[in-house]
Amino acid sequence: MTDSDQSGSKVRIDKWLWAARFFKTRTLAKTAIEGGKVQLEGQRVKVSREISPGDTLRIRQGWDEREIVVKGTSEQRRSAPIAQTLYEETEESTLRRARAAEARKAAGSLARPSQKPGKHERKALERLRKQFDPS
Repeated sequence: MTDSDQSGSKVRIDKWLWAARFFKTRTLAKTAIEGGKVQLEGQRVKVSREISPGDTLRIRQGWDEREIVVKGTSEQRRSAPIAQTLYEETEESTLRRARAAEARKAAGSLARPSQKPGKHERKALERLRKQFDPS
């Protein structure tokens, strides 16, 4: 084990998320943590919270929500194959993401019209929006 790879020690959660390649920058990781998109053992955390191997994280990015178990720690950002050894996604999380992706794909084909609405359809949509708009 070298000085740069500290697989047994504690490391700040923002640094770890960046090193494990969940976020491109530490600033994006910090913003996600402060926004409640990252949870440790089901609880919101602060940016300076230290994590160690064995901790369970829940990370929400866009439509996807991953539940991962920390396998190792690193303060340095390495290549993607090395970064993937720092964590393991749970089976339930993988299945849940796959089901959600299928549901989005199915709903997307139904929700998109084949063409833009014409003048009469636009006016009808406008009336409908005004009917449900409280202001």
